[in-house]
Amino acid sequence: MALEITQFLLSAQSPDASVRNEAETTLSQFRDQNLPGFLLSLSVELANDGKPTESRRLAGIILKNSLDAKDAARKDQLVQQWVAIDISFKSQIKHSLLTTLGSSVREASHTAAQVVAKIASIEVPRKEWPELVGLLLANMTQPDRPASLKQATLETLGYVCEEISNEDLVQDEVNAILTAVVQGMNVSEQNSEVRLAATSALYNALDFARTNFDNEMERNYIMKVICDTALAKETEIRQAAFECLVSIASTYYEVLEPYMPRIFELTSNAVKGDEEAVALQAVEFWSSICDEELEIQDYEVPESGDSSAPHSHFIQKALPTLVPMLLETLLKQDEEQDQEDGIWNLAMAGGTCLGLVARTVGDAIVPLVMPFVEINISNTDWRSREAATYAFGSILEGPSIEKLSPMVNAGLEFLLNAMHDENSHVKDSTAWTLSRIFELLHSPATGFSVITPGNLQRILGVLLESIKDAPHVAEKVCGAIYFLAQGYEDAGPSSSLLTPYLPDILNSLIITAERTDGSDSKLRSSAYETLNEVVRCSNLLETSQIISKLLPAIMSKLEQTLNLQIISSDDREKQGDLQASLCGVLQVLIQKLSSGDETKPIILQVADQIMLLFLNVFACRSSTVHEEAMLAIGALAYATGPEFGKYMQEFYKYLEMGLQNFEEYQVCAISVGVVGDICRALDDKVLPYCDGIMTLLLKDLSSGELHRSVKPPIFSCFGDIALAIGEHFEKYISYALPMMQSASEGFKNSKPDLMLPHAPHLLQFLELVAKDKQRDESVTKAAVAVLGDLADALGSNIKVLVKNSSFCTEFLGECLQSDDDQLKETATWTQGMIGRAFSVCG
Repeated sequence: MALEITQFLLSAQSPDASVRNEAETTLSQFRDQNLPGFLLSLSVELANDGKPTESRRLAGIILKNSLDAKDAARKDQLVQQWVAIDISFKSQIKHSLLTTLGSSVREASHTAAQVVAKIASIEVPRKEWPELVGLLLANMTQPDRPASLKQATLETLGYVCEEISNEDLVQDEVNAILTAVVQGMNVSEQNSEVRLAATSALYNALDFARTNFDNEMERNYIMKVICDTALAKETEIRQAAFECLVSIASTYYEVLEPYMPRIFELTSNAVKGDEEAVALQAVEFWSSICDEELEIQDYEVPESGDSSAPHSHFIQKALPTLVPMLLETLLKQDEEQDQEDGIWNLAMAGGTCLGLVARTVGDAIVPLVMPFVEINISNTDWRSREAATYAFGSILEGPSIEKLSPMVNAGLEFLLNAMHDENSHVKDSTAWTLSRIFELLHSPATGFSVITPGNLQRILGVLLESIKDAPHVAEKVCGAIYFLAQGYEDAGPSSSLLTPYLPDILNSLIITAERTDGSDSKLRSSAYETLNEVVRCSNLLETSQIISKLLPAIMSKLEQTLNLQIISSDDREKQGDLQASLCGVLQVLIQKLSSGDETKPIILQVADQIMLLFLNVFACRSSTVHEEAMLAIGALAYATGPEFGKYMQEFYKYLEMGLQNFEEYQVCAISVGVVGDICRALDDKVLPYCDGIMTLLLKDLSSGELHRSVKPPIFSCFGDIALAIGEHFEKYISYALPMMQSASEGFKNSKPDLMLPHAPHLLQFLELVAKDKQRDESVTKAAVAVLGDLADALGSNIKVLVKNSSFCTEFLGECLQSDDDQLKETATWTQGMIGRAFSVCG
């Protein structure tokens, strides 16, 4: 039965810490000792309109958190706890929650709607709450039900549809939900809160409506109601209706043709004159149509134009009116848009959509945009100049080089001059446009570039001057330098063009990274990322002296970070960000200098100092640094080879920490990669550390907490360890193979892309096992099973791998001739899996 917990819930929110802690302890004990009674008491509290709002609010929060969590392992645990509760308790809890939907206190009914949906997400797929939809729909169909109950019920239906899969409901239930929802959206519905809840519910229910959208009559009715709702007098309802149209654009693109004239009219009017929240959704509709058409074009057969999906060419047809509409949005900038992150306004949405339109239709967009650019680029109003520049930059991806090059060549000097514009918004967009030009139209390796020996000095002069501008402009200038340098990678003789300017570029980037006028570390990160790219793409033979001078300077900067005064968590975060950036630069310098025989000794001479720096950085204990320092250590291991052994004793504890870091799984993944680097560097000298490393890797593989993307690289890592220590790997085989087998099985149902990069290593590892003539029978069974699982998971992708691996045929032959029936059976299955892959390939 339910207990009286009001006072504890109120005390748990007390400003007095001792009162608060005591109440929290009591509630925790209640939960741990009697979970069913605890959840029932919470649901009764939430349902009681006579209770204080504060206690009901906390009861609802605790209920939600008892059923759901962001962390997958925790969520699974909560689901199992709910499933294990006695059915009589669950029925009482669900009854309380459904009653709460009728509460006159909006916050309580809203929370109940969310909790009902969380329970539905557990029970509906298990067919354990078959009456739910019927109970909810009764609230909508029975006469004289209050509007507040209808609103809460529609909200619940929406949340339930969001939580469950469309396979979980039968078609009759879907039909009944859609009928109730569409009825609630109708113009005849007097209550605007009900209408809004219905429109939001439809948004979540659209995925379930495939059968209804296949029926022309039902589709016409649903589309009419949505389009009518897009004209409601309340802004929120109009916005919700346009959100439905955005979803329909991607889910039901193939049936949209008859409705496009009306939708164009609605979106056009919204963009021109509605509130920004509504206008943004109207633009988003066209962005979604572009995404669909780009996807269809990606799958088209070039010669025939054939595609499995119908291509209605909505963008091409709407182009003459769509483009002017989007260009108008560019003039609706926000004064603060460049200064603040996360701002999204109509001008930005319009520019993004314009870019998608350019990618969809290619050359056809140029004559529609260039007159706007030419008219506005010299206008006295900054908004016009900025809009023209933004429009120009937005259409550079999609049209052909032949179409773009004349206008870009003609406009380049104009853009360089615009970097001195009096308005910072114009300079910001100009720098962004230059970075787009250098990214898309500067590729000396393929024979085309807008940058020539004649204009490079002028371009770099402007960029290195403009990098001193306001932080938001300087950040975009970093992007322009980044792509300018990237274009010279592998560009043969052309890469020499940048060499004379390298000292000035590197110096400017270091000065920019040290600026203190930026509100956050974004400019510094951009400057260092650009510096990395400049170093990476430079011509080593010509620039080795310049780059080698950079090494001690960066090492010194990293050393200085170790002595920063850390008082607050903010200080710790800033130190971590700076260390991460500097470790990133050192990684690139190590890779660059160690890639040439003449320059490799430069790294070897300072390797001890570099490693000591990295170990000191680890001691600062920041996860982001852990990541960057790990990557840099991997590069150092590769560069120093067997010499890296002398650092292992000190480094091992940090490697161990990385391999155990399940929460920040990227750190774990990088640590796995570093094990591979170390194995390749040390060969059999890694042996003393292998017991510890293998134990941790096996623990990683068997963990339910660790993100699954980390597991395939561990297969590669086993291969690296086996290659490094040879016959000494034998003692790990009986542990490693079963783990690999169960993990391979887990990847059968997911995309093969996850497994593919690691498959060659896995085969290499299996080959080592196959060559071991002293292997145990159980090891042989596991190895042949892993081979079969791999073929099953990769499908036709296995063909080329097996062709290049002669051991497969021999190993399978040996297993098929075995006296052990179970082994023969497994080998026959594996042979079938490989055969199937070959037959699929044809």
